[in-house]
Amino acid sequence: MMKKILIAACAMFAMASAAFADTGSVRIVVPAHDIARGETIADSDLSYQTIPTAQAFNGIVTSMNDLDGMQARRVLRTGETVRNDDVRRPILVTKGSTVTMVFAAPGVMLSATGKAMTEGGMGENVVVLNPVSYRQISATVIGAGQVRAGDVTRSAQQIAVAQQ
Repeated sequence: MMKKILIAACAMFAMASAAFADTGSVRIVVPAHDIARGETIADSDLSYQTIPTAQAFNGIVTSMNDLDGMQARRVLRTGETVRNDDVRRPILVTKGSTVTMVFAAPGVMLSATGKAMTEGGMGENVVVLNPVSYRQISATVIGAGQVRAGDVTRSAQQIAVAQQ
């Protein structure tokens, strides 16, 4: 009986030791110096640091490629972990600015000016006010001060179907 208790105690001790043992480490990206809010990040601003796996959590940046060309949303301190939410694509369209809206369909390309109601970076969606119709349009940022508005091809197909 005592032998069974001793074996059970040893097994529990082994499991507890395994749970608290160092299970390895992970390499993360940290700022090599303080990076100000709004500053665009380059590879030279970053370095790698190794931390225990137990200290790692979801959203920590582990590749410099994920931060290269991004803009800091907050002050990033030297040696501190960087989360994906701490950075964003650089702002190419600012709220209140005049933007060029591009509508494209096979064989046809239209452009008009509008007023950005929200800000955004490359590939992000923004809301643009059409100053002629006063309608708000959802558009995708395609460059500095330029957005692609709607899918004219789909709209033309919907009109054609409705006319039949």
